[in-house]
Amino acid sequence: MRIKTRSLNQPSALIAQHSVLCVALCAVLLVLCSAAGAQQPKKVPRIGILRVGSPPDVFIDALRQGLHDAGYTEGQNIFLEYRWLKREDQFAAAAEDLVRLNVDSIVVTSTPGALAARRATQSIPIIVPVMGDPIGSGLVTSFAHPGGNLTGLSNLAPELWPKRLELFKEMVPKLFRVAMLWNTNNPAMATGAKGTREAASAMNITIQDRGARDPNELDGVFTALEKQRPDGVLVMIDAFTLRNSQKIIDSIANIRLPAMYDEKSPIAAGGLVSYGPDFVDLFRRAATYVDKILKGAKPADLPVEQPTKFELVINLKTAKQIGLTIPPNVLARADRVIR
Repeated sequence: MRIKTRSLNQPSALIAQHSVLCVALCAVLLVLCSAAGAQQPKKVPRIGILRVGSPPDVFIDALRQGLHDAGYTEGQNIFLEYRWLKREDQFAAAAEDLVRLNVDSIVVTSTPGALAARRATQSIPIIVPVMGDPIGSGLVTSFAHPGGNLTGLSNLAPELWPKRLELFKEMVPKLFRVAMLWNTNNPAMATGAKGTREAASAMNITIQDRGARDPNELDGVFTALEKQRPDGVLVMIDAFTLRNSQKIIDSIANIRLPAMYDEKSPIAAGGLVSYGPDFVDLFRRAATYVDKILKGAKPADLPVEQPTKFELVINLKTAKQIGLTIPPNVLARADRVIR
């Protein structure tokens, strides 16, 4: 009788088969997990934008162009949360709203707005394309080492204040009294006003301070200009004066006074002359800060940059309307002449 015997190698074969099945199963699971992970959408960064005004806006368009140049396409690999405001006193609520949304960074376009955003958050990065006096306003500790969660660019260039008055005096030789129109509600503008007074004093020019903080006060400014008739008007541009720029331009034109602006955007609308930084360039450059922060940089480590591009823009049509002849040597230095 033949007795069937069980091979001693059979359990080993079963174990081997089981091991192969386990390895195969693990491999399948790994592939499935990898595929599932690959299908999960990548988080798209969300950038908050605080701006007094309404679209279309040439400065915000410049920021968006800068982002596009850096490789971002709105609605695809970056989302922009716009908060268009009517007044500066709405900055606080709008900043708090963006903080609740937990945006990746906030771009705020004025010093009052930056102060409001800073109060709303000490952790979300804040980028300011145009800061009038970042140190004096308490926004940063220094240009090289901003500290905290805020950085950006400054239009603060002390040498511009005497230069602006020098150009104005070349255009208007009998320039002895200059009315200075500025937003007294903007702490950064106080630095510009102070620098202008100091420069004017050295040039024997008397400054008539015409500060205002709301449209109703502007009416009083124009009444004073018409009664006292200074030799010229210096207009400092920020969100408030820019928002009311057409009213300012038209009112000064009606009084037939020459006016110098520190930013070029009002000149195409009828302002006489401007000399200062190219704000469009500053907003475009602000996009590089957004890009660096999204790639891991800390605001405290990103130095505040200063203007590198300055422009003299003259509107000859306006000069003719008020009976002013622009000297040829000034025209020759203009970066742009509107005829």
